[in-house]
Amino acid sequence: MTAKMMALTLAMLLIGGCQQSASETQSATAMEFPRPDRTVSAIGDTEFSTEAARDEAGEADYVMDWAGIQLETTVADIGAGEGYYTIRLAERVGPKGRVLAQDINRGALNRLGERVTREQLDNVAIKEGAVDDPRLPENSFDRIFMVHMYHEIEEPYAFLWRMRPALAKGGQVIVVDRDRSTHQHGIPPKLLFCEFEAVGYRLTGFTEQLALGGYIARFEVSGKRPEPSAIRTCASRYPQS
Repeated sequence: MTAKMMALTLAMLLIGGCQQSASETQSATAMEFPRPDRTVSAIGDTEFSTEAARDEAGEADYVMDWAGIQLETTVADIGAGEGYYTIRLAERVGPKGRVLAQDINRGALNRLGERVTREQLDNVAIKEGAVDDPRLPENSFDRIFMVHMYHEIEEPYAFLWRMRPALAKGGQVIVVDRDRSTHQHGIPPKLLFCEFEAVGYRLTGFTEQLALGGYIARFEVSGKRPEPSAIRTCASRYPQS
Protein backbone atom coordinates (compact mmCIF):
# COMPACT_ATOMS: atom_id res chain seq x y z
CA MET A 1 0.00 0.00 0.00
CA THR A 2 1.38 3.41 -0.97
CA ALA A 3 1.92 6.14 1.59
CA LYS A 4 -0.89 8.17 0.03
CA MET A 5 -3.35 5.29 0.24
CA MET A 6 -2.29 4.58 3.83
CA ALA A 7 -2.94 8.20 4.70
CA LEU A 8 -6.32 8.07 3.04
CA THR A 9 -7.24 4.91 4.90
CA LEU A 10 -6.21 6.49 8.19
CA ALA A 11 -8.23 9.58 7.39
CA MET A 12 -11.35 7.56 6.68
CA LEU A 13 -10.93 5.58 9.90
CA LEU A 14 -10.69 8.79 11.89
CA ILE A 15 -13.76 10.40 10.36
CA GLY A 16 -16.63 10.45 12.80
CA GLY A 17 -20.11 9.77 11.46
CA CYS A 18 -22.98 12.14 11.96
CA GLN A 19 -26.37 11.20 13.26
CA GLN A 20 -29.63 12.46 11.82
CA SER A 21 -30.64 15.83 13.18
CA ALA A 22 -33.41 15.50 15.75
CA SER A 23 -34.59 19.11 15.33
CA GLU A 24 -38.23 19.35 14.31
CA THR A 25 -38.57 23.11 14.67
CA GLN A 26 -37.58 25.78 12.17
CA SER A 27 -35.32 28.67 13.06
CA ALA A 28 -37.39 31.78 13.83
CA THR A 29 -35.28 33.79 11.38
CA ALA A 30 -35.87 31.30 8.54
CA MET A 31 -39.66 31.01 8.66
CA GLU A 32 -40.11 32.61 5.22
CA PHE A 33 -37.97 29.89 3.61
CA PRO A 34 -38.98 26.27 2.88
CA ARG A 35 -37.58 23.46 5.02
CA PRO A 36 -35.17 21.15 3.18
CA ASP A 37 -37.61 18.19 3.37
CA ARG A 38 -34.70 15.84 3.94
CA THR A 39 -32.67 14.60 6.85
CA VAL A 40 -29.89 16.88 8.08
CA SER A 41 -26.70 15.48 9.55
CA ALA A 42 -26.13 16.51 13.13
CA ILE A 43 -23.02 18.64 13.63
CA GLY A 44 -20.07 16.33 14.11
CA ASP A 45 -16.51 16.75 15.29
CA THR A 46 -14.93 20.04 14.20
CA GLU A 47 -11.85 18.12 13.03
CA PHE A 48 -12.62 16.05 9.91
CA SER A 49 -9.40 14.02 10.18
CA THR A 50 -5.79 14.53 11.21
CA GLU A 51 -4.03 17.31 9.35
CA ALA A 52 -1.03 15.07 8.65
CA ALA A 53 -3.23 12.45 6.99
CA ARG A 54 -5.02 15.04 4.89
CA ASP A 55 -1.72 16.62 3.80
CA GLU A 56 -0.28 13.20 2.96
CA ALA A 57 -3.27 12.62 0.69
CA GLY A 58 -2.68 16.03 -0.92
CA GLU A 59 -6.21 17.20 -0.10
CA ALA A 60 -5.82 20.93 0.46
CA ASP A 61 -3.37 21.50 -2.39
CA TYR A 62 -5.64 19.67 -4.83
CA VAL A 63 -8.76 21.57 -3.76
CA MET A 64 -7.04 24.97 -3.76
CA ASP A 65 -5.51 24.30 -7.20
CA TRP A 66 -8.87 23.15 -8.57
CA ALA A 67 -10.56 26.23 -7.10
CA GLY A 68 -7.99 28.60 -8.59
CA ILE A 69 -6.76 29.99 -5.28
CA GLN A 70 -3.80 32.27 -5.85
CA LEU A 71 -2.07 35.32 -4.39
CA GLU A 72 -4.46 38.14 -3.34
CA THR A 73 -7.58 35.95 -3.54
CA THR A 74 -10.26 36.67 -0.92
CA VAL A 75 -11.80 33.53 0.57
CA ALA A 76 -14.50 32.72 3.13
CA ASP A 77 -13.96 29.35 4.83
CA ILE A 78 -17.45 28.35 6.01
CA GLY A 79 -17.51 25.79 8.80
CA ALA A 80 -13.81 26.38 9.37
CA GLY A 81 -13.67 24.21 12.50
CA GLU A 82 -10.10 23.76 13.72
CA GLY A 83 -8.80 25.67 10.69
CA TYR A 84 -7.30 23.05 8.41
CA TYR A 85 -8.23 25.01 5.29
CA THR A 86 -8.02 28.44 6.91
CA ILE A 87 -4.32 28.04 7.68
CA ARG A 88 -3.45 26.68 4.24
CA LEU A 89 -5.58 29.25 2.44
CA ALA A 90 -3.86 32.03 4.37
CA GLU A 91 -0.49 30.84 3.13
CA ARG A 92 -1.72 30.43 -0.47
CA VAL A 93 -3.35 33.88 -0.82
CA GLY A 94 -0.39 35.71 0.71
CA PRO A 95 -0.26 38.93 2.75
CA LYS A 96 -2.43 40.85 0.25
CA GLY A 97 -5.09 38.17 0.19
CA ARG A 98 -7.74 37.68 2.86
CA VAL A 99 -9.35 34.68 4.55
CA LEU A 100 -12.46 34.88 6.72
CA ALA A 101 -12.92 31.81 8.91
CA GLN A 102 -16.57 31.29 9.86
CA ASP A 103 -18.25 28.71 12.09
CA ILE A 104 -21.20 28.44 14.46
CA ASN A 105 -19.08 26.65 17.07
CA ARG A 106 -17.69 29.32 19.40
CA GLY A 107 -15.28 26.89 21.05
CA ALA A 108 -13.76 25.93 17.70
CA LEU A 109 -13.45 29.58 16.72
CA ASN A 110 -11.71 30.38 20.00
CA ARG A 111 -9.18 27.61 19.41
CA LEU A 112 -8.68 28.71 15.83
CA GLY A 113 -8.19 32.29 17.00
CA GLU A 114 -5.42 31.15 19.33
CA ARG A 115 -3.77 29.33 16.46
CA VAL A 116 -4.04 32.30 14.13
CA THR A 117 -2.42 34.51 16.77
CA ARG A 118 0.28 31.96 17.50
CA GLU A 119 1.16 31.59 13.80
CA GLN A 120 0.89 35.38 13.25
CA LEU A 121 -1.53 35.14 10.35
CA ASP A 122 -2.39 38.79 9.82
CA ASN A 123 -4.52 38.04 6.73
CA VAL A 124 -7.08 35.94 8.65
CA ALA A 125 -10.25 37.18 10.34
CA ILE A 126 -12.73 35.12 12.37
CA LYS A 127 -16.50 35.46 12.47
CA GLU A 128 -19.32 33.54 14.16
CA GLY A 129 -22.20 32.60 11.88
CA ALA A 130 -25.75 31.32 12.41
CA VAL A 131 -27.52 28.12 11.36
CA ASP A 132 -29.46 30.00 8.67
CA ASP A 133 -27.07 32.84 7.83
CA PRO A 134 -23.29 32.85 7.28
CA ARG A 135 -23.29 36.58 8.13
CA LEU A 136 -20.76 37.46 5.45
CA PRO A 137 -20.13 41.02 4.21
CA GLU A 138 -21.59 41.72 0.77
CA ASN A 139 -19.55 41.72 -2.44
CA SER A 140 -16.44 40.55 -0.63
CA PHE A 141 -15.25 37.10 -1.72
CA ASP A 142 -13.70 35.58 -4.83
CA ARG A 143 -14.27 32.13 -3.37
CA ILE A 144 -16.44 30.66 -0.64
CA PHE A 145 -15.32 27.26 0.64
CA MET A 146 -17.79 24.78 2.17
CA VAL A 147 -15.77 21.67 2.97
CA HIS A 148 -17.46 18.58 4.46
CA MET A 149 -20.10 20.72 6.14
CA TYR A 150 -22.94 21.47 3.74
CA HIS A 151 -24.95 18.42 4.86
CA GLU A 152 -24.95 19.83 8.42
CA ILE A 153 -26.73 23.08 7.48
CA GLU A 154 -30.20 22.97 9.05
CA GLU A 155 -31.68 25.69 6.84
CA PRO A 156 -29.93 25.27 3.48
CA TYR A 157 -32.29 27.47 1.43
CA ALA A 158 -32.09 30.39 3.84
CA PHE A 159 -28.34 29.90 4.25
CA LEU A 160 -27.58 29.83 0.51
CA TRP A 161 -29.94 32.74 -0.17
CA ARG A 162 -28.24 34.93 2.43
CA MET A 163 -24.77 33.82 1.32
CA ARG A 164 -25.26 34.82 -2.32
CA PRO A 165 -24.64 38.59 -1.96
CA ALA A 166 -21.25 37.91 -0.34
CA LEU A 167 -19.74 36.81 -3.65
CA ALA A 168 -17.74 39.39 -5.56
CA LYS A 169 -18.21 39.69 -9.32
CA GLY A 170 -17.19 36.35 -10.86
CA GLY A 171 -17.03 34.75 -7.42
CA GLN A 172 -17.46 31.01 -6.93
CA VAL A 173 -18.66 28.65 -4.22
CA ILE A 174 -16.56 25.51 -3.76
CA VAL A 175 -18.26 22.54 -2.07
CA VAL A 176 -16.41 19.41 -0.97
CA ASP A 177 -18.62 16.57 0.24
CA ARG A 178 -19.33 12.86 -0.10
CA ASP A 179 -21.91 11.00 -2.17
CA ARG A 180 -23.96 9.62 0.68
CA SER A 181 -27.45 10.08 2.06
CA THR A 182 -27.69 13.28 4.09
CA HIS A 183 -28.12 11.41 7.36
CA GLN A 184 -24.81 9.63 6.71
CA HIS A 185 -22.52 12.67 6.67
CA GLY A 186 -22.83 13.46 2.98
CA ILE A 187 -25.17 14.58 0.21
CA PRO A 188 -25.85 13.05 -3.22
CA PRO A 189 -24.46 15.36 -5.94
CA LYS A 190 -27.79 15.70 -7.78
CA LEU A 191 -29.49 16.84 -4.59
CA LEU A 192 -26.69 19.35 -3.94
CA PHE A 193 -27.02 20.71 -7.48
CA CYS A 194 -30.79 21.02 -7.10
CA GLU A 195 -30.65 22.94 -3.81
CA PHE A 196 -28.12 25.42 -5.17
CA GLU A 197 -30.11 25.86 -8.38
CA ALA A 198 -33.28 26.53 -6.37
CA VAL A 199 -31.66 29.62 -4.84
CA GLY A 200 -30.12 30.99 -8.04
CA TYR A 201 -26.75 29.33 -8.54
CA ARG A 202 -25.50 27.31 -11.50
CA LEU A 203 -23.06 24.40 -11.50
CA THR A 204 -19.85 25.27 -13.36
CA GLY A 205 -17.56 22.39 -12.38
CA PHE A 206 -17.59 18.95 -10.79
CA THR A 207 -15.08 16.18 -10.15
CA GLU A 208 -14.88 13.05 -8.02
CA GLN A 209 -11.57 12.40 -6.29
CA LEU A 210 -10.54 9.33 -4.28
CA ALA A 211 -7.94 11.35 -2.38
CA LEU A 212 -10.77 13.49 -0.99
CA GLY A 213 -13.05 10.59 -0.18
CA GLY A 214 -15.75 12.38 -2.17
CA TYR A 215 -16.28 15.10 -4.76
CA ILE A 216 -15.81 18.81 -5.45
CA ALA A 217 -18.47 21.03 -7.00
CA ARG A 218 -18.19 24.64 -8.15
CA PHE A 219 -21.11 27.08 -8.37
CA GLU A 220 -21.59 30.64 -9.59
CA VAL A 221 -24.50 33.06 -9.28
CA SER A 222 -27.09 32.75 -12.03
CA GLY A 223 -29.91 35.21 -12.69
CA LYS A 224 -31.79 37.04 -9.99
CA ARG A 225 -32.04 35.83 -6.43
CA PRO A 226 -35.56 34.36 -6.06
CA GLU A 227 -38.04 35.49 -3.47
CA PRO A 228 -38.01 33.10 -0.48
CA SER A 229 -41.63 32.14 -1.16
CA ALA A 230 -40.75 31.13 -4.73
CA ILE A 231 -38.07 28.60 -3.72
CA ARG A 232 -39.09 25.01 -4.50
CA THR A 233 -37.61 22.13 -2.51
CA CYS A 234 -35.93 19.15 -4.15
CA ALA A 235 -37.15 16.26 -1.99
CA SER A 236 -39.71 14.93 -4.46
CA ARG A 237 -37.08 14.78 -7.22
CA TYR A 238 -34.30 13.25 -5.13
CA PRO A 239 -35.79 11.14 -2.31
CA GLN A 240 -33.46 10.08 0.49
CA SER A 241 -32.96 6.45 1.43
